[in-house]
Amino acid sequence: MKIKDFPEKIQPYLIPKPTGHVVYQCLGCAAEYDISRLLYTCPACGSVLMLTDLDFDRIKNTLPDTWHQIFDYRKMLNIPALQGIYQYHEFIGPIIPLDAVICLGEGHTPMVEANSHLQQLVGLRFYFKNEGQNPSASFKDRGMASALSYINFLVNSGQISSVLAVCASTGDTSASAALYAAYLQPGVKSAVLLPHKKVTPQQLAQPLGNGAMVFEIPGVFDDSMKVVEALSEQYNVALLNSKNAWRILGQESYSYEIAQDLDYDMNHTVMVVPIGNAGNITAIISGFLKFFEAGIIDRLPRIIGVQSTHANPVYKYYLEPDREKRSFVPVRVRPSVAQAAMIGNPVSMPRVIQLVEAYNEKAGEQAVFFAEVEEQAIMDWQLTANRNGHIACTQGGETLAGLVEAKKRGIVSKDDIVVLDATAHALKFAGFQEMYFENRFPPEFEITPKKALQNAPRLVRPKDLDTVPTAEKPLEGKDLERFVKRTTESIAKELGLSPRDL
Repeated sequence: MKIKDFPEKIQPYLIPKPTGHVVYQCLGCAAEYDISRLLYTCPACGSVLMLTDLDFDRIKNTLPDTWHQIFDYRKMLNIPALQGIYQYHEFIGPIIPLDAVICLGEGHTPMVEANSHLQQLVGLRFYFKNEGQNPSASFKDRGMASALSYINFLVNSGQISSVLAVCASTGDTSASAALYAAYLQPGVKSAVLLPHKKVTPQQLAQPLGNGAMVFEIPGVFDDSMKVVEALSEQYNVALLNSKNAWRILGQESYSYEIAQDLDYDMNHTVMVVPIGNAGNITAIISGFLKFFEAGIIDRLPRIIGVQSTHANPVYKYYLEPDREKRSFVPVRVRPSVAQAAMIGNPVSMPRVIQLVEAYNEKAGEQAVFFAEVEEQAIMDWQLTANRNGHIACTQGGETLAGLVEAKKRGIVSKDDIVVLDATAHALKFAGFQEMYFENRFPPEFEITPKKALQNAPRLVRPKDLDTVPTAEKPLEGKDLERFVKRTTESIAKELGLSPRDL
């Protein structure tokens, strides 16, 4: 749709120009730093950074109803830079010109309502937001589109020349980083660090296919993260983990999309998200806060962060009701099917602590909650969801199990509308499904398959057939007719089918 075809009062807003005054702001000492350089922690105190628009008040000068129309009409534009997360340009990267924006089709993932049978099982109305339909098949693409657009902006403006982007990963981050870096070659190259044998084959194939340098190291994700942090502190590399504040900024688009998809009505709404490295829940909280402060939504939804009992440091931190007595203690993770969330020392924990407090204060009540779930529940609910028409990954199973737990605790009620975050495509974690079906889980996973949820292919080969087709020797004539007849009869018997009346 062309600009001239939109309402005249909206036309001036549709194509955003670089605006705002964005700075890095330290969560520890509140120091501010210019964004003209790659920065991940505060040079003064070492704390993590957030990106802050010091000119955010200009956004409040536009009426909420006008913002609704801006975002809704922008969806109809045929401008690539505005078709992804930068549809919300003023909130995500206001200083980045559109010609620096990298869009590979990320964002605007579908929100699919659970079928009636699954909703009856859970006792609530809920949706899965299918983040696996992003380009690299996970939600990480939102943050990478932001981080790499920022790097592209620095390259285009001559502030840096060539870049080696690095990240530690449980699988999805490396896939996304490698994809977006490959799009910007030769100016940008990527290297990823993975915990040895802790990433699914499907996830490992992605950065290899995109040409990244892949290094596997002993230990778990937290060990890989320590090495990447050392690299970013001692060498000229671009860190692409969620310690990078630009990653958080891009992932805020998740909140904006949900608000838009629900017509900006957040009454009786609940978000359920897995925690992992805590970047996603940080971004979701931050995104809703910004829309609330701008008046685009007039209520903050409840947010529930979920962790497995095998990797639950954030849940344990908030078990202490007295804020003054809380003390964060990293945990030693155990094997988890929610592999992307198997992190014992989230780098974004300082952001979580500050933003949860701000969110609850703005909401006027407790609006952020935390739940833990068993590994058994994660797999059982993932398979149950997918048997009811979804493509939920194991993290999606974790959020559904978390919703069931939250319902037991009275955090959600039957009047609520709930959105569950399925962070990646189910095929990335197909190996865990196979282990469940074949009852091959090692004891440390603490998972015993339920027979009703197991499935396996059945070979149909009638015993009275002397010959069957092969790729090398296909059947013909009466042999083929007999094969089709006997195979059809065998399948019909297995399915309990009745002959059709002629």
